[in-house]
Amino acid sequence: MLTFAKNLDLIRIAQQNDWVVFIIIGCLFLYVFMLFSLQRDSSVRGFLTQKFSDSSNNFLSWTIISAVFCLVFATFVSHYIPVVPKIARDFTFFGYELNKFGFTITVVAAFYFIKNLLSYLFFAGTGTLRKWDLFCFTVSKFYFCISIIMIVLCVMSYYFPDAELQRLPFYFVGLLLMFVFKQFYYLFHQNDILPQKWYYKFLYICTLQIVPFLVLWKVLFF
Repeated sequence: MLTFAKNLDLIRIAQQNDWVVFIIIGCLFLYVFMLFSLQRDSSVRGFLTQKFSDSSNNFLSWTIISAVFCLVFATFVSHYIPVVPKIARDFTFFGYELNKFGFTITVVAAFYFIKNLLSYLFFAGTGTLRKWDLFCFTVSKFYFCISIIMIVLCVMSYYFPDAELQRLPFYFVGLLLMFVFKQFYYLFHQNDILPQKWYYKFLYICTLQIVPFLVLWKVLFF
């Protein structure tokens, strides 16, 4: 009995990550527009050290920073999403179903919108609504810095995949430390952005920072 074998050349299909480049370029363009148009030709350092009394177009700047953060955060996290849940795959839009990025950006955007809406209601309910503009101005600087870091992480994750598994623990620890630093940033910032009483400060941190983070983690990875 003769056995014939045929040599097959296996072709490795490279993953196309052009969409990541488009997102990063778009986000950087938004930041350039924000700094030169909304912030009156401000530099990055000038924007970060700007005082509230000297600021302008705070709401538009906060909106742009929020959009950029959601995009780059979803881009980075979607790279590590194991699977898209069936309930999300069953939802189709003109015959297209959500991929990992579509699922992640939908969840992150909804999470971010609801959290900010509840934060606004929290400030209104505690009688400190006058601090809301100062709060948005202050936290936008934090998210601006985080989004820049996220852009760097996106480049590393998608275009330098070597030793990616070895980098995962560092990513996890770095994001965890970033989250912890965020709580101290909110609590002890010199602008005093949270309500005066410590009861309300810890109530905000627990209910509108820690709990939403755990919910987001649960939705994305379990």
